Amino acid sequence: MSIEEIQNEIIDEFSMFEDWEERYQYMIDLGKDLPLIDDQYKTDSNIIKGCQSKVWVHAEMNNDKVEFTADSDAIITKGIIAILIRVFSNQHPKDIIDADTDFIDKIGLKEHLSPTRANGLVSMVKQLKMYAIAYQTQLN
Repeated sequence: MSIEEIQNEIIDEFSMFEDWEERYQYMIDLGKDLPLIDDQYKTDSNIIKGCQSKVWVHAEMNNDKVEFTADSDAIITKGIIAILIRVFSNQHPKDIIDADTDFIDKIGLKEHLSPTRANGLVSMVKQLKMYAIAYQTQLN
């Protein structure tokens, strides 16, 4: 699936819920299915700066596609990074770099997060795109 198709799927999923309490619960459930980072990568160098909670992200390149794994010490944050990894993992670096993230606004995520969590969300997107830029540079 393309990034845009995955984003549209997420928008559809979030539109099924009546209120934000249900959406938060869904995010928590998504966090439980997160492809967990191996403990050896839970290092300071893999922590996303700018997040209130600890969020570790690791990226590897396989067959010209970036695969992400992650973890967080907070359940909501774990759900947020799970959504982002679902969108960006197993995609070509250039597609990740070029992808817009309007789907975040379309599901209303940013407006329902505290300012520090919203900043953390921006930092997560930025970090995933930085990994993609690094891998794209290797491909060039």
